[in-house]
Amino acid sequence: MIYVWLLILVVLNGVWLGMVLFGLPGNWLMVAGTVLLAWWRWEEQPFAIGTLLAIGLLALAGEIMEFLAGMTGAQKGGAQMRGSIGAFAGAIVGAVVGTVVILIPVLGTIVGSCVGAGLGAWAMEASTGKTTRQLRRLSVGAGVGQFIGLLSKLGVGVVIWLIVAIAAFWP
Repeated sequence: MIYVWLLILVVLNGVWLGMVLFGLPGNWLMVAGTVLLAWWRWEEQPFAIGTLLAIGLLALAGEIMEFLAGMTGAQKGGAQMRGSIGAFAGAIVGAVVGTVVILIPVLGTIVGSCVGAGLGAWAMEASTGKTTRQLRRLSVGAGVGQFIGLLSKLGVGVVIWLIVAIAAFWP
């Protein structure tokens, strides 16, 4: 029966991995589901403690990479801390708006997130007296940084999924 539960976990983890593209905590849901199954079926030891720690640390690393990429992109473009915070908030709002406005699954969310990051950075930095050229540069930096962060987090999620899938069925 444990193999049925492990198969369900691997399929659910695949669904949760897809949620990363929507700006949702898919990596953390994969970790939580895996830890819960390991706890529930502890006597059968479906996963080693080291595996559980590794996927938890990977999920944390993915979050840090996404957060830093968006902020770094804005700052490399010339934004101050307030512009970086605007990029972070704009990415969240943009992901939601992009999902609703651009009706192409996943693409709308990604485009909305990147454009939202750029507009958020622009909005927060516009009152500082920067020129339009400077604002455009930091906005593009925030959008590109957000895209790189999203891809980084997704890549980490793929690694988490693979670790769990292999550990689930490896003798």
